[in-house]
Amino acid sequence: MRFPHDTHTHTVYSDGSGSVVDNIAAAEEKGLKLVAITDHVHYLEPKNLNSYISEIKRWAGESEVFVLAGVEANIMPGGSDVPDWMAKKLDFVIASVHEWVERPEEYLELVKSALLDDNVDVIGHFGASFPYIGFPGAEELEEILELAEERGKAFEISSRYNVPDVDFVRKCIKRGIKLTFASDAHSPRSVGNVGWSESVFLKAGGKKEDLLFEEFL
Repeated sequence: MRFPHDTHTHTVYSDGSGSVVDNIAAAEEKGLKLVAITDHVHYLEPKNLNSYISEIKRWAGESEVFVLAGVEANIMPGGSDVPDWMAKKLDFVIASVHEWVERPEEYLELVKSALLDDNVDVIGHFGASFPYIGFPGAEELEEILELAEERGKAFEISSRYNVPDVDFVRKCIKRGIKLTFASDAHSPRSVGNVGWSESVFLKAGGKKEDLLFEEFL
C-alpha cells in the first residue's frame, strides 16, 4: 500500500473482540504507519475513559506505528453524542449514522447536524444506508460537500461498507475535503484491511496531501 493507515478500529472496550494491544500488533504486522483505536462512545464513561486513553497511549509508546486515541460517536438529531469533556481528551472523533431512517433526506439531515458539531472531525461510513433507503440527488450531496468544506470536516473511505463511491471521493479531493482509510475492524485480523479504501482513493486521483493524517504517512 502507498498510504498504509487505518483510522477506524474497535476493541473489547466496546464491541470488538481484541484488546488495544492486539489491534496495534496487527497494525504492526501489516506494515501500517498509523492506526486509530475508535471504540463506540456509548460504551465509554468517565470511569473507564481515562483507562481507555491510558492504555492506548501506553502501547503507542512501545510501537513504531503512530497510534491515535479516538471514538466513534452516534449521530443524533442536533449532533453527535460526544460530550465536550470527552472530545477534549481525544485525538479525534468519528461520527456515524447508526439509527435506522426511512428516507435519504433524513439521513442527510443527521449528517448535516454532525458537520455542524464542533466535536466531530470525521464522518464515518457515509452512505452505508443508501442501498436500503434510496440514494439522494446530486444537489443534496453538493450541500453536504459544501458544508463539510466550510466546516473543515473529513470523510472516511470505508472498506467495510465500500462507501462513499469514487465520484464523491473525487469531489472531496477537488474541494480540499480531507479523507481517511477505514477498515471498521471489530477483530484484530481485520485491522488494516483498507485495500478498497486506497483503491478508490487512487482511482479518484488522491494524493498524500488529501489525507487527514498525511504528516504521519
